[in-house]
Amino acid sequence: MPRPLYAERINRLGTENAFRVGADIRRAEAAGVKVIRLNLGEPDFVSAPPINECAKREIDAGNSHYCDPQGLPALRETLARQVSETRGFAVDPETVVVTPGAKPPIFYTMMAYVNPGDEVIYPSPGFPIYESCVTFANARPVPLHLEESRGFRFTAANLERLITPRTKVIVINSPSNPTGGVLTRPDLEEIAEVIRAKCDDAVRLYSDEVYEYILFDGARHFSIASCRGMRERTVLVSGHSKTFAMTGWRLGYAVLPNVDEAQVFKNLNVNVISCMPPFIQLAGREAYQNPALKPVVADMVRQFEERRNHVVGAVNAIPGFTCAKPMGAFYAFPNISGACESLGILDAIGSLPIAKQTATSPSALFQRFALYRHGVATVDRNSFGRVGAEGRHYIRLSTATDMNSLQEGIRRLSVAAQDRRGFADFFTKGENLGV
Repeated sequence: MPRPLYAERINRLGTENAFRVGADIRRAEAAGVKVIRLNLGEPDFVSAPPINECAKREIDAGNSHYCDPQGLPALRETLARQVSETRGFAVDPETVVVTPGAKPPIFYTMMAYVNPGDEVIYPSPGFPIYESCVTFANARPVPLHLEESRGFRFTAANLERLITPRTKVIVINSPSNPTGGVLTRPDLEEIAEVIRAKCDDAVRLYSDEVYEYILFDGARHFSIASCRGMRERTVLVSGHSKTFAMTGWRLGYAVLPNVDEAQVFKNLNVNVISCMPPFIQLAGREAYQNPALKPVVADMVRQFEERRNHVVGAVNAIPGFTCAKPMGAFYAFPNISGACESLGILDAIGSLPIAKQTATSPSALFQRFALYRHGVATVDRNSFGRVGAEGRHYIRLSTATDMNSLQEGIRRLSVAAQDRRGFADFFTKGENLGV
């Protein structure tokens, strides 16, 4: 028998479907559909002129060579100061590691701390790369299911039920992608109490705080790392993509529990990327140091909040939809169970062969129907964690687009949610079901 081409681990690697939807968008547009894009979580703003000018100055000055794989000391000092001021504990710049965006620290955490068979607890729905990295590491995925009824905030009791002697990493994401849920300080204090009681010193927390500045209704960010005994256990991760509309710059960072663990992440950088471009790092320092950018960020967040306010009301008016009010980030995560039932999607799924049933879901079929027949791109529930997601019917809408597009997109979703005859025709033709 010939040997397989690919390593077995490749079969365990997931993806981020918010990007994969792009191929469906292109196919729909090629067929003449004008698409409203509510799929990608990317601010519809551009990086501010002072950031851009700083990068250009550094390039012109020839600052485009190899540099410290851990990150430029100047940027690490700025990040250490920012984390110290906002989280309330001292941060040594030698515990900071700069990475190309906030995704690499997820992989680094699984590679550094997790052995095959270890258990990793992560939020579901959650950022899809959590589950992807867990399965890629051949660890056991343990989804912590977030409930709409609590604004997608989990409790200490929810977490406690999942902790076992095999638990190695616990992932926390607040504000949350895809739900916009925000854990309060009392939530996190109670969660920290459970971790202190149930977890040994080898358990690490992965705290994804990339939306730390995008909060609404006067809320302020609080980190699990600020709770007693958690700094020593926490890999705190953030970045520039969301706060400063720098998604394409690929600039993120991790604050490790100590210098030794930071050296492990630095060595992973050496093996994977060598180093981050120095001109990007200095532009990233400018983003935090230039006081003129604070009102720019504040205005962006104000617009996100205005959009949130409109979207929640408009989505809740769609027959068969309910939508919890997100407290941060720039997403809405409506429950579409009623629409799936009224459109006949649940019955349609049941009529498929078993292999095709497992390759799709009711929310995935609705997402594809809404795109190909009604021209609005969203992302389905299973794109944010498949393990244990059966019977949970949601879609994610990105509010990181202009108000006119949001209004038109939600209008189209409302029409789609009531187009039973159109769905029946779409399903019968079977051309774009994705199975």
